[in-house]
Amino acid sequence: MSYDLMVFDAEVAPRERAAFVEWYHHQAEWSEGHTYDDPTNTTAALAAWYEDIRQSYPNMNGPESVTDQDLMKPGIEDRLGDYCIGHHVIYAGFRWSEAEQVYPLVRRLAVKHGVGFYDVSGDEGSGEIHFPGEELEPESQGTWRQIAREFKEMDT
Repeated sequence: MSYDLMVFDAEVAPRERAAFVEWYHHQAEWSEGHTYDDPTNTTAALAAWYEDIRQSYPNMNGPESVTDQDLMKPGIEDRLGDYCIGHHVIYAGFRWSEAEQVYPLVRRLAVKHGVGFYDVSGDEGSGEIHFPGEELEPESQGTWRQIAREFKEMDT
């Protein structure tokens, strides 16, 4: 079980919530006919977001993923990301114990790179959807935060 977020190409994503969620489910079928671990398969803005997020949450799979030697560094396993890279989306999974740290970082980097943001693990299917150019809503205070705290307590 992971804490999941998605960044997306806002030029192709529907803006109405129901249509967006349907589009998201279609994207998550992973039926584009390529590997989903290569950032050359996505847009320039999404690839730039990916390069930035990897500085804090290295990829556990695919090209430029962590090495066995990297995994020897204390704490690195806690800060890995699992990224599925499509033409118009990057789906990212993280440890629940990292949710409160990764959520604001993913949002901030989405704004920086002009890509959309979707809080896949948001409460009861009403996760935040942010499109570039819109005012950023205050950070979610949903029940996912309590879940994240519980996982963090189990890790300590």
